[in-house]
Amino acid sequence: MKFSPDAKPERWLGSLALAVISLISLGNVVTRYVTGGSLAFTEEFSVFLLVVLTFAGASVALRRNGHIRIGMLERALPTGPRLALILFQGLCGAIVLGLITWFGAKLTWEEYQWQSLSPGLGLPQWWYLAWLPLLSAAMLVRLVQQTIDRLRGRLDDEP
Repeated sequence: MKFSPDAKPERWLGSLALAVISLISLGNVVTRYVTGGSLAFTEEFSVFLLVVLTFAGASVALRRNGHIRIGMLERALPTGPRLALILFQGLCGAIVLGLITWFGAKLTWEEYQWQSLSPGLGLPQWWYLAWLPLLSAAMLVRLVQQTIDRLRGRLDDEP
């Protein structure tokens, strides 16, 4: 049986975000067609949900080993250096995702303390921002899982 990793919570979250974007966009189109006006909240929610969809989808792609990478050097190296390169790639990705998580959490906390409101609906801005550190942390977990699976030989350099 072939090893098939999955990121079910992120997959469900991304699917839900896409469904809600579709529904509120359809509702806005119908409202605009019937009344000539539009629903005020659709753009703000759509942009927020698009960010959630992007990060959730990136997390799923990480777990499924679906992100683009150039594996030519990796395939050309013998086992020892190849494993070192895989570890280096994982470490670089972990640093980037760790920074996004850290600074996203810091920004969310500052927005919470400042009690900033969103420009469109006047909702607390931190409600939107909280998803950035949460989903980048999920990506970090999926990256660690993927790196361990690649080091153990359960995943190839190409999906």
